[in-house]
Amino acid sequence: MKDMSYTSLAKKRCLNTDLICLSHLRWDFVFQRPQHLMTRYAKHRRVYFVEEPVFDECSSPYLEVSPRQRQLFIVTPHFPVEFDRDEVLSTLEELLHGLIQDYTIQNYTLWYYTPMALLFSRGLNPDYVIYDCMDELSAFKNAPAQLLTLEKELFHKADWIFTGGQSLYEVKKRFHPRVYPFPSSIDYDHFARARGEVSDPADQRQIPRVRLGFYGVIDERADLGLIETIARQRSDWHVILLGPIAKISDGDLPRSKNIHYLGKKEYRELPQYLAHWDVAILPFAMNESTRFISPTKTPEYLAGGKPVVSTPVKDVVSPYGDKNLVHIADNPIDFIDKIELALKDTQNPDWRSRVDGFLKDLSWDKTWQNMANIEYQADAFQTPYANSSSAVRTT
Repeated sequence: MKDMSYTSLAKKRCLNTDLICLSHLRWDFVFQRPQHLMTRYAKHRRVYFVEEPVFDECSSPYLEVSPRQRQLFIVTPHFPVEFDRDEVLSTLEELLHGLIQDYTIQNYTLWYYTPMALLFSRGLNPDYVIYDCMDELSAFKNAPAQLLTLEKELFHKADWIFTGGQSLYEVKKRFHPRVYPFPSSIDYDHFARARGEVSDPADQRQIPRVRLGFYGVIDERADLGLIETIARQRSDWHVILLGPIAKISDGDLPRSKNIHYLGKKEYRELPQYLAHWDVAILPFAMNESTRFISPTKTPEYLAGGKPVVSTPVKDVVSPYGDKNLVHIADNPIDFIDKIELALKDTQNPDWRSRVDGFLKDLSWDKTWQNMANIEYQADAFQTPYANSSSAVRTT
């Protein structure tokens, strides 16, 4: 996509509109695409990031609105534990109308990360609707049966569709006239800290080298058999896994003296851990849940100066594997062999030069900038689809 500058028109419109983001991810779970984008939007407009509900001992439903920066508000719905699904959905819609009224939200864009949010947002009346389809959620474990039906409805209502990667774009572009691919990007300076002199974190310090590291959510997308095979075949290597465990049981995790689960880490801590790995790994299972993923950690690992070995995830193979920036392995034995090759990459100045040449065109600032201009140019260039009956205006 052409890199458009952030126009004066965009700035003017941005200052006069708010953004309500409906997300299936919690703000404090893992700092990833939604957090990168919403923090940048919040520098120019008010952003309300609405999480999924929390069920607790409250006596009546309410919205907890927590400011995180000057114009960024995390909105957490709280419900009594005895509320059923229908009560939650109907009350959520009332609470959102209350939020709009209480915060004098008059002109706003409604930004979806999950089609399931349609169940409580159909009564809203935004100026524009954006669906940032960062993953193929229908392929994830325990995905709701109605998700695909609701996604069709969201495609009908949305003014623009953004996708989290190229392969997802190739699928979704068939269903909407304005779909734009925005693959994973990076905060280069943040992860480049791993190339400097930083201390080894206390819980990692005693782990011997060679160290193979991964950070991210550990769920059904992880190839646990691959991790177990690496640890068993190479007892002199140590596999370090950072991140929360979700949708799989603790008993499913491979256990060995050279596999180390260090738990969830804050985004600010990641370069410190990364700095002291020898090879970064992407041990994703090849299944429906990984068919369209575009791992954010791929360019982050490279920005940290670490060689990377990955299973053949499509959006890693292209462009990273095709450009010989990342080693791609088709099976466990091949993965081990590619780690052996990757250990030599840091001694190769040509590899480092090619990595930096590729990464110079990637940044979350540019991603946000291009997204913003797509939205804001609507004021100057009214497109037929945005003004048609299929776009969200009223329900």
